[in-house]
Amino acid sequence: MLATAGVVRGLIGPREVPRLWERHVLNCAVVAELVPAGSRLVDVGSGAGLPGVVLALARPDVEVVLVEPLARRVAFLEECRDRLGLDSVAVYRGRAEEPGVVRALGGVDVVTARAVAPLDRLAGWCLPLLRPGGRLLALKGDSAADELRTARPVLDRAGAAEAEIIDIGASVVSPATRVVVVKRGTVRGRARGGRKG
Repeated sequence: MLATAGVVRGLIGPREVPRLWERHVLNCAVVAELVPAGSRLVDVGSGAGLPGVVLALARPDVEVVLVEPLARRVAFLEECRDRLGLDSVAVYRGRAEEPGVVRALGGVDVVTARAVAPLDRLAGWCLPLLRPGGRLLALKGDSAADELRTARPVLDRAGAAEAEIIDIGASVVSPATRVVVVKRGTVRGRARGGRKG
């Protein structure tokens, strides 16, 4: 679906087709081990379903909501859900930063995002969706450390308890998937933590 309809609808660039499996699908799939069993997960800016649809396939025990503002992408995600028989997936049209989205979907265990926005903006949008103790899993590249440094004030204001960078899936995908993991605190306080790799 990504290599055909995804390209035609502009969700995946044609140059990405030869490397869809490793660069996109596996890159997302390895994140499944960071998602606790039976979680409720919101994937912000789902676009082509990366990582939301991939995680739903890898983890049928997880309830996944794909959040996407653009109608053509929402239609694609609904087709993916239906064609793949993903009963644990819902598609929600909206933007994470909209108050209505927080009211409708807030209090989840995990929020994921890949190629959506810099971490400072992303944290401001995503942390309010999490329950206390919930985690934001932001898939990032080489800019992760710089983004985390820049985002510290926003993380503090948003009530993050800790934040770290981890590389995951090195035995499955090369390079490993880099994830900024931000845990929402129960009270507002300084985000702590460093880099693990």
